[in-house]
Amino acid sequence: MSDKPKITDSHCHLDFPDFNDDLSEIINNALQNGVCRMVTICTRLKNEPLVRKISEDYKAVYYAAGNHPMSVSSEPMANFNELIGLSKHPKFIAIGETGLDYHYTSETAEAQKKSLEIHINAAQETKLPLIIHARNADKDIAEILESEFKNSPFSCVMHCFSSSKELAIKSIELGFYLSMSGIAAFPKSTELRKIFSLVPLDRILVETDSPYLAPPPYRGKRNEPAYVIHTARIGAEIFEISYEEFALQTESNFTTLFNKTLTDGKP
Repeated sequence: MSDKPKITDSHCHLDFPDFNDDLSEIINNALQNGVCRMVTICTRLKNEPLVRKISEDYKAVYYAAGNHPMSVSSEPMANFNELIGLSKHPKFIAIGETGLDYHYTSETAEAQKKSLEIHINAAQETKLPLIIHARNADKDIAEILESEFKNSPFSCVMHCFSSSKELAIKSIELGFYLSMSGIAAFPKSTELRKIFSLVPLDRILVETDSPYLAPPPYRGKRNEPAYVIHTARIGAEIFEISYEEFALQTESNFTTLFNKTLTDGKP
C-alpha cells in the first residue's frame, strides 16, 4: 500500500472487457497511488456474479449492482426481491447504478422510470445508498427523487455529476452527494467547476467511471482507478485547499455515505 494520501474511486467498471487482460495490475497501480478502495459497478444484473467475484478476489474492491437506464429495453426489468437478496452480500454496498438517460434512450423513458422506482424502493428497504445516472433528464429525475424521498428517505449519490445547477441544488437539499469525475477536469468544463464550487465540501465524492472519461493528462486513453487522483487535484483547486485536505474530506464523505464499508467486508 502506498504512503500517499488515501483516496477512494467511488465508481468504476472493473468487469468491463477493457480490463480483461490486466485487472490485477490495474488494481495494484491504484493501490500504489493511494487509491485505497474502489467500488466496481454492475450495470446489468445478469453480470452481477462476475462483478461480485471481482470484489471477493480483491480486498480493496467493493461493488454495487443494478440495471443501467440505457439497458432497460434490452434487459429484464430489475426485480425488487433480487436486489434485496444481493444486498446481503458483505461487499455489496449500494443499489445501482440506475436513473434516467434521455440523451441516447429517451424512447424508453417510461420503462426507465419504472426501473428507477424499483431501485429506489430497494434502497429504501435496505438502507443502502442509491447510485444515480442522470443525463438530459434533470426535471424528471428531480421530481422522482424528491417525491420518493418524501415517501421514505434514502441516501444517494449523483454519479459522474455533469448536470445543471438546479439539479445540484435540489440534490443537496435532499441530503445527497455529488460525485466528481474526469469531466470536471476537462479544460472546457468551467461551468461544471463553478457548480461544484457551490456544493458543500462534505457532500463531494470523486470517481473515475473507468474505463471512460479519463482526466488530463490521460484524456482519450483508457481510464483506470489510479487516475482518480488527477480529478481529486482539480477538486482541491476548486475548493482552494490542499490535495491532502481534499482527499481526507472525500474519504470521510465516502465512509459516511457507504457506511457498510466500515465492516471491512464482514457480514
